[in-house]
Amino acid sequence: MAASELYSKYARVWLPDAAEVWKSAELTKDFTPGDRVLSLQLEDGTDVEHKVDPLTTGLPPLRNPNILVGENDLTALSYLHEPAVLHNLKVRFIDSKLIYTYCGIVLVAINPYESLPIYEADIITAYSGQNMGDMDPHIFAVAEEAFKQMARDERNQSIIVSGESGAGKTVSAKYAMRYFATVSGSSGETNVEERVLASSPIMEALGNAKTTRNDNSSRFGKYIEIGFDKKHRIIGANMRTYLLEKSRVVFQAHGERNYHIFYQLCASSHLPEFKAFKLGCADDFHCTNQGQSPVIDGVEDAKEMCDTRRAFSLLGIGESDQMALFQILAAILHLSNVEVKDQSADRSSILPDNSHLMVFCELMGVPYDDMAHWLCHRKLKTATETYVKSISKVNAVNGRDALAKHIYAKVFSWTVGCINKALKSAAKQHSFIGVLDIYGFETFDVNSFEQFCINYANEKLQQQFNLHVFKLEQEEYMREQIPWTLIDFYDNQPCINLIEAKLGVLDLLDEECKMPKGCDDTWAQKLYNTLLKQNAHFDKPRLSNRAFIIHHFADKVEYQCEGFLEKNKDTVNEEQINVLKMSKLDLLLKLFQEDEKATSSSSSHSIKSRPGQAQRDNKKTVGLQFRQSLHLLMDTLNATTPHYVRCIKPNDLKTPFTLDPVRAVQQLRACGILETIRISAAGFPSRWTYQEFFSRYRVLMKQKDVLPDRKQTCKNVLEKLIKDQEKYQFGKNKIFFRAGQVAYLEKLRSDKLRMACVRIQKTIRCWLARKKYLRMRESAITIQRYVRGHQARCLAHFLWRTKAAVVIQQNVRMWLARRRYQQQQSAAIVIQCFFRAYMARQQYYKMVYEHKAVVIQRWVRGWLAKRRYRHSLAAIVLLQSCVRRMRARKELKKLKVDARSVEHFKKLNVGMENKILQLQHKINEQHKENRELSERLSAVEKTQTVEREKLGREMENLRGSEREAKTKAERVPSLLEQLSFLRQELESTQREKQDLEEQARAYQEQTQEVVAELNVKNSLLNSEKDDLNRLVQQLTESKTSVENTKQLEKDLTEERSRYQSLLSEYLHLEERHGDLKEEMNISMNSNKSGHKRTDSNYSSNTSECTHSSDYAEGEDSSIQREDVTESIVDMPVLLKLQRRVKEVEQEKQSLQRQLDKREEAQQEKAKEVEEQRTAGRAELDLETLKRQELESENKKLKVDLNELRKSLTNESGDLAPPSPGSLPYNILLEQLNSSNEELDMRKEEVLLLRSHMVRQEALKHKDSALGEGLKLDLSEIPAFQEVDRSTDIHTLNEDGELWLAYEGLKETNRILECQMQEQERIHRDECEELREEVRRVRAEKQQQQQLLAQSLLLPQDARIDASLQHEITRLTNENLDLMEQQGKQDKTIRKLKKQLKLYVKRVEEFEASAQQQSQASWMISPVSPVNITRKEKEFQGMLEYRQGDESRLVKNMVIDLKPRGVAVSFIPGLPAYIIFMCLRYADYVDDEQRVSTLLNSTISSIKGVIKRRGDNFETVSFWLANTCRLLHCLKQYGGEEIFVRHNTPKQNEHCLSNFELSEYQQVFGDLAIQIYRQLIKCMEEILQPLIVASMLEREALQGVLGSKPTGMRKRSSSFPDEEVVTVETLLHQLGLFHTIMSQHGMDPDLIKQVVRQQFYVICAVTLNHLLLRKDMCSWSKGLQIRYNVWQLEEWLAERELSDCGAKETLEPLVQAAQLLQVKKKTEADAQAICTMCSALTTAQIVKVLTLYTPVIEFEERVSTTFIRTIQALLKDRVDSPMLMMDAKKIFSITLPFTPSPVALESIQIPASLNLGFLTRV
Repeated sequence: MAASELYSKYARVWLPDAAEVWKSAELTKDFTPGDRVLSLQLEDGTDVEHKVDPLTTGLPPLRNPNILVGENDLTALSYLHEPAVLHNLKVRFIDSKLIYTYCGIVLVAINPYESLPIYEADIITAYSGQNMGDMDPHIFAVAEEAFKQMARDERNQSIIVSGESGAGKTVSAKYAMRYFATVSGSSGETNVEERVLASSPIMEALGNAKTTRNDNSSRFGKYIEIGFDKKHRIIGANMRTYLLEKSRVVFQAHGERNYHIFYQLCASSHLPEFKAFKLGCADDFHCTNQGQSPVIDGVEDAKEMCDTRRAFSLLGIGESDQMALFQILAAILHLSNVEVKDQSADRSSILPDNSHLMVFCELMGVPYDDMAHWLCHRKLKTATETYVKSISKVNAVNGRDALAKHIYAKVFSWTVGCINKALKSAAKQHSFIGVLDIYGFETFDVNSFEQFCINYANEKLQQQFNLHVFKLEQEEYMREQIPWTLIDFYDNQPCINLIEAKLGVLDLLDEECKMPKGCDDTWAQKLYNTLLKQNAHFDKPRLSNRAFIIHHFADKVEYQCEGFLEKNKDTVNEEQINVLKMSKLDLLLKLFQEDEKATSSSSSHSIKSRPGQAQRDNKKTVGLQFRQSLHLLMDTLNATTPHYVRCIKPNDLKTPFTLDPVRAVQQLRACGILETIRISAAGFPSRWTYQEFFSRYRVLMKQKDVLPDRKQTCKNVLEKLIKDQEKYQFGKNKIFFRAGQVAYLEKLRSDKLRMACVRIQKTIRCWLARKKYLRMRESAITIQRYVRGHQARCLAHFLWRTKAAVVIQQNVRMWLARRRYQQQQSAAIVIQCFFRAYMARQQYYKMVYEHKAVVIQRWVRGWLAKRRYRHSLAAIVLLQSCVRRMRARKELKKLKVDARSVEHFKKLNVGMENKILQLQHKINEQHKENRELSERLSAVEKTQTVEREKLGREMENLRGSEREAKTKAERVPSLLEQLSFLRQELESTQREKQDLEEQARAYQEQTQEVVAELNVKNSLLNSEKDDLNRLVQQLTESKTSVENTKQLEKDLTEERSRYQSLLSEYLHLEERHGDLKEEMNISMNSNKSGHKRTDSNYSSNTSECTHSSDYAEGEDSSIQREDVTESIVDMPVLLKLQRRVKEVEQEKQSLQRQLDKREEAQQEKAKEVEEQRTAGRAELDLETLKRQELESENKKLKVDLNELRKSLTNESGDLAPPSPGSLPYNILLEQLNSSNEELDMRKEEVLLLRSHMVRQEALKHKDSALGEGLKLDLSEIPAFQEVDRSTDIHTLNEDGELWLAYEGLKETNRILECQMQEQERIHRDECEELREEVRRVRAEKQQQQQLLAQSLLLPQDARIDASLQHEITRLTNENLDLMEQQGKQDKTIRKLKKQLKLYVKRVEEFEASAQQQSQASWMISPVSPVNITRKEKEFQGMLEYRQGDESRLVKNMVIDLKPRGVAVSFIPGLPAYIIFMCLRYADYVDDEQRVSTLLNSTISSIKGVIKRRGDNFETVSFWLANTCRLLHCLKQYGGEEIFVRHNTPKQNEHCLSNFELSEYQQVFGDLAIQIYRQLIKCMEEILQPLIVASMLEREALQGVLGSKPTGMRKRSSSFPDEEVVTVETLLHQLGLFHTIMSQHGMDPDLIKQVVRQQFYVICAVTLNHLLLRKDMCSWSKGLQIRYNVWQLEEWLAERELSDCGAKETLEPLVQAAQLLQVKKKTEADAQAICTMCSALTTAQIVKVLTLYTPVIEFEERVSTTFIRTIQALLKDRVDSPMLMMDAKKIFSITLPFTPSPVALESIQIPASLNLGFLTRV
């Protein structure tokens, strides 16, 4: 296509950008050739112009269509260039949270810096066995591809993991090894895969360190070869390491750490075993504190140390070697702290008491003085002499550091060697998979020797990668038979030659190292002189003479020459090494002895020369060693099939899911991803099969273009669509496109679809518009008709209302005028009234005012007059008092004179006394009167006060009455009117009252009648209420019983699933035990002779010889289930157990023979026993009565004693128990002692009586079978098994009386002991029952109290309901208890009935035999012969066989039987019926050995058939059906009432009579469960390859669904051509399963359970693949899934299996399909999704939404905001955190009883079964 076609308006391109590397822009107008500028618009709306060079026409790269963005494979992009790759990785990493992406054969892994749940065991299971392109990119997919190619091609594989520090190389390699360990397993008894994984913690501890870019950076490269045997199981591993960064031991940059092991040692220094190392904090040592970052966030060094030591132990490294290793590492820590003092310019020394050096020497076991001396000196050797020279401080420190690095390197190498020894296997390695974890391309500000070696290794790996990619491209073209031209790709061989060729960098470096005075400067000059002009890849910096530049494939790197020679030589002071060789530490000596061996072996093969020269020549430089190991690695990789993993570090800040475009592009260039893209783009990167192309671009074809030949159709269409035939090529199976052609075809397809959409929209919109117009026109006409009618009715209504309004106005106006007049008249009268009253009140107020003024004047004038009078009176009194005072003074003077005379006194005293008395009397009377008067006065005052208050209140009342009177006076006229009106109403009311009374009397009579009727109805309602209450009670009971039933069913299902899982584990262990036993037998037989046993012989021998052990197994199944958890079989113990089993079997057989003989003797002497038994019955009965009387007295005494004790201990009230020493206490004690003595006497009497009874019995029956039976019983006691009893008996007493008495006494003691134990057990049970009853009563009491307290708080109705509910609950519980007791009694009754039947049958047989004997004795001589007619024989449903024929029966009916012939020709379940009929015969003859032999042989043979042919669905189904039928026969004819009620009377006659085989029912049930689980596994293996192809991959709706363009990884090369699988194929297989099970007569319920399990497997596998395949998460795929699910449901409906629960198992898949199709934009959509997806977990919902990928341009991706909304809504949901469904889950199975209608007597034995040795009875 021309540029004008591609660079048209709205086309999107990429523009370079400094910050984001590339920016997206859109053309705003078409580009035409010759334009100098492109008009563009950025995504933020900015308009820009891009200049175009007219000479080169360098147009910006085009963007891929949105439909191609986010592809799993970068090669699937139509436009392959750097911005497309970067954008695709960014979309997958940031938006979809996907860290893995394919780039052709390369897996690109971006470090998420976050833990992701994508490495679990279920993910490994999902990727196992899948093709690489079928699932989403993953490290497991690469590992599976390598494992599959190794198994298929028998070729070794390699996984090359590379990337810079912090990109995740180590983790990726670890997960790859974990995958191999999980899917392959180990071939030996010990798990090699665990040891392989255990090497990781050790290598991380010793070889990883924290850097500025990575907290766990591997500072070495390693190549791990994982070895496999012929069965592709791991048998061992081997590890090779490359270029350990030894300089880190003595130096770390800021923010970095030393190797982890040092910090682990410091963190564990507090442990007792590390005390001797004298360690401390990591900050205390120079070699661990330089980076100033001793702690890593989230990492506990002490815990990591425990993991490291555990890994050492797992790999078999002993505790002593571990401690020696840690001791050497601790010594290195102390060595770094050794301080060197500077004495002069060329002299240095170490202080004699340097503590760290002393600890170093102590730990290393070397002398302190020698080490201190050689740290500061060195020995120089010349041709003639040797002398010691002091060195400067700088050289001494360098020597110290060199020694530390050398020791650590030796420790590291020794550890790697130990790991390799531990992982080495003695078995022969058939193939291996290598995992290379090596450093990526590195460039820093300062690059030294380490970076040079790393980049050199990456140059070699890149060359190998380019050649491999180019080779694969050419192989693809040749396979498809298309012409191809040589693709030009970058060849970095010149750069490699610059480094490793003769006179290259490494060669010149080694040559300079051999020079005596070689230095970095002279080496740099040699580089400039030799390489500067000869090689274009070498350059010199402008401003430096001590650096050089090499142009690598990724970038040019400047290396500083300083330190190159020293690091390349890696020299260590030999004298220091000699000192270490004298160490007392064994591990240290071992390290340097290995070095000496390597040196001596290399020197022995070297050419003889001078000693010094030979020593220098034999020592290899680091560069030479690295080059040789690199060449060896490349040879290994070239001999394997490589798989590439490129790890990308997204940012330097370690931020989760954040991509720095600049850093990402740098790494993409460095790791070769862009080179892969360039190689792919140079050829035909886009590849489609013809069918895929036809399905995708069918819309671009016309109907006439479609031909039956799809290949020719595609050719014709492509020739029309793309004119330039160089842009595509037709291969054998695929169409190859140049870069950009798929995008062009997608543009044509989207344009065609858009035009079709426009045409459809135009037609639909026209149809909708016309339909709308016609609907509107019809509506308008209808509206007009109704509106016009409405208007006419409104007009008539208006005219009528107008006329009425005029009349109303006339009357209203008249009424208003009259009302207005009346109101005015009334208002005038009221106004006059109020005015006149106002005037009267005013006049009254004036008169009152004047009257009050006169009163006031009167009172004021009186008060003034009174005041004048008081003033005058006071003045007069004053004058009088003054005059009287004057006169009194005169009189006083006169009296004073007279008083002086005696006569005067006498005169005065005459009659003075009497006067005084009189005056005193008068004073008293006056006081009395005053008191009376004061009392009266106070009483009067109180009375007046009360009266005053009373009068005040009366005054107030009067005033209120006056006001009320006024108001009432005003209301009098209205009241009069009301009075007259009320009188009228009263009269009318009285009349109405009379009427009402009459009505009331009538109503009362009616009411009485109604009440009588209501009483009748009430009684009926009460009865109905009682009925309803009973019904409610029944419903409540049924409801509670239903709830209890549901809970019990749930518990039963859980317990059943748990039991069946344990059973499966037990059976698996049993099979493993059998396999080991077979292997052991085979090995033993192979050692003895070359005889080989066929499968049939082996099975028959097994069934013949091991029936007894199997029977023991059936009897002790409960014991064996307890040992299910044992998973490891110890061979010596197994052999001992086998020998013990053989001995036990021999003992059992001998005992069985003895028992048979004695049983025969018993049968012969049965009559004598009966006679002798009847003879001695009377005496024994008498003795028994005596013993019973004594025992009853004994019991009474015990009861009295217990009552006495209770009266003593439980006495309550005021009477306390008697104290010790008191009289009552002594009396009671005496009574107790006497009772005890009497009790002892009674016991002795009972013992004597019992011994006497036994002696009598033995004397009377010593010669009978009973006596022999007694001897047999006594012989079973171990104490008498080894003694010749007869000799001892005759020795003691000839008649045996003494021995019999002794034995009788012992038997009596044994019986008494058993009785005492039984009584004790009964007493304990009774106590426990009483305690339980007490607890139950207490609980009931508490419940009653709670109920009472709650009911008191409730209203009356609620209280009644609550009491009723409680009573109902109580009665329900009692009912359940009674039902349980009834069940127990029924079970006992059934057991007794069975025993009764057995006894009745024996009695009948005995009577029949007696009659036959009597008839035989009555027979006379034979009479004349007569003709005898044979009656038709009536069969009893039994098959007679001889003892020992069980093996023949099992061989013909189980081992050699062909299921297909039996299922087609005979009745279903025929083998089960035949075996059961044989079992009936064994039961009929009462032969227990036959029964056990037959059943155990059948069980073991069925197990053997299932074990050998367990992968054949038909065989497993056949024996599952027959096992269930045999189990049902055991139940149907077992005699239990619950099963026999379905039988016919004839079938009830065939029930088993002698043996109760309930234990074998359990055994056969377990066997059926085992076969069922094997059936499910077999079914899963058949369905597994069909499910994904039919449910997901195959598009059943052609033309509706679409497929996206795919890349090189669409289909792995593991399976090139596969048959097309559709959903019809899956349904056909399901139908085949159903037909086989139906033909075999499997129970319908069991078939439903199998179908339910099948549908669950289909759902789980489909959903798991949907969650792991981004290309399957689209709208169209959801439609396809729903269509396929509908077909599955139709299949269920056709076979009437809709009620089996299979539909419910498909619910998660249906909801996932709905989730792909629903709208996903708004919050309402999120709410709907959360409600809809109830069967999906939160992780599954989020995963589907994240993976949702549009197939067509009209779809949109799910935004991250919507996904966050979903997560927020589902955060409170409690569900499983697992992403995948458990596809291995097997539902618990139930085996419902299904009776057989087949009559046993009607079954015929086909001759083809070769069962002629069986006879119908």
